[in-house]
Amino acid sequence: MPWQVSSQIPINPIHAALGRTGKILFFGGSGNEPSQIAYDNSPEGVRLWNLSDGTFVTPTIPRDSSGNPIDIFCAAHSFRADGQLFVAGGTLQYDPFYGIADCFIFNFTANSGNGGWTKVASMRRGRWYPTVLTLGDGKIFTLSGLDVSGNLDRNPEIFNGSTGWNIFTQQTSAFALYAHLILLGSGKLFYTGAQLGGNNGVSPRILTLPSRFNRAIAEQSVSGLQTPDSANQAASVLLPPAQDQKVMIIGGGGGGVATNRVNIVNLSATTPTYTAAPSLLNARMHHNAVILPDRTVFVCNGSRGEEDISQSTLPAEIYNPATNTWTAVETPIVNGRVYHSVAVLLPDGRVVVAGGNPSRGTYENRIEIYSPAYISQTRPTISSAPATTNYGSTITIQTNQPATNTKLVHLIRPMAPTHGLDTEQRLVDTPISSRSGNSLTVQITSNRNIAPPGYYMLFVVDNNNIPSVARWIQLV
Repeated sequence: MPWQVSSQIPINPIHAALGRTGKILFFGGSGNEPSQIAYDNSPEGVRLWNLSDGTFVTPTIPRDSSGNPIDIFCAAHSFRADGQLFVAGGTLQYDPFYGIADCFIFNFTANSGNGGWTKVASMRRGRWYPTVLTLGDGKIFTLSGLDVSGNLDRNPEIFNGSTGWNIFTQQTSAFALYAHLILLGSGKLFYTGAQLGGNNGVSPRILTLPSRFNRAIAEQSVSGLQTPDSANQAASVLLPPAQDQKVMIIGGGGGGVATNRVNIVNLSATTPTYTAAPSLLNARMHHNAVILPDRTVFVCNGSRGEEDISQSTLPAEIYNPATNTWTAVETPIVNGRVYHSVAVLLPDGRVVVAGGNPSRGTYENRIEIYSPAYISQTRPTISSAPATTNYGSTITIQTNQPATNTKLVHLIRPMAPTHGLDTEQRLVDTPISSRSGNSLTVQITSNRNIAPPGYYMLFVVDNNNIPSVARWIQLV
């Protein structure tokens, strides 16, 4: 069976991140349940899942001055160069929602691999539903979110591990909550148009960060997005490979009704413009998009009607950039993965799917794993590869097959999704420069914006388009 129910998670898994240990961090803080915001008589909304044996541990969140865990419900996150997850913002109160300024790092290797949280410098502003993005120099950029008074913040910030946070003093446009941002090869940022709740009238655009914090962030609008008001809870993907600089926006909704609209923009063009691509086979919002190691895009979860689980029995779909086509694949076992669902690529090429929170107090606790068709095929094997590499370098990989049988080699950055937003995932091509026996020499990009520093999964793909199990490699 391509879909298998694996485990039951004892928290609402609103946020997820794959660590370089192969374990997945799930967290939800108070988990969309205001009665648990002070964590009275309830466990902390954090679990680290060990896929190898199905067990969960509970890494303790730092406390506030009252001794309660700080609520990281609806924070945002991305990976640092050292492989630790950077988490910013969260919930100060419910209804109306106010954001917190607290920030953390999660170290997957701490405590003998059981993980550990550390509080770091707080942001200048509170942020609930912000966007967090790792830049090519390893700094962390954050945008939008509701502040400590519930107002939409329009002054982005950048975190430097040495000096803490600096805030841009001039306001940007009113970027929506969980605005989807993608780092471009130029170092500029692209807002895809996807977000949560509504676009506030802000169109897709390219952001150029100035060299000084007292200068404005330049904004260049990108036209052509069809039904731009139907990008609530859409999915956004930097299509593989990252060097092509093509971004796809997939589905979404408006007015409670989902769309099957798919558009692609080539950001290498002189005047980038969204153009229509083949539509999804099923309209959906609250879904997830995952880049697979065979360079296709897997889409799952969501519903045709907002959080309506009666319209969420949908087959997964796979987009093939080489043929520009969608193919329906098997329907998941579990129904109702709508709001607050997540999907994460594993190093072996399978996809973990979890969550679904159609109403407060109700969430889907079953974790499923999807096995793409290549899992059942004879797969190439990486017998050796370096654990670290540098920008612009060449590395040698040993495989179990003649090098002439290898078609592609690439790096995939681990995922860290929430609410359909993932600023992390990208597939970076590493061109094969020479072949000898079972040995491959491949070229690592010299562009830190194409592949931000950090840990990646290294895959080889054979001539039948079957990927290996990954090896972890750190790009420094």
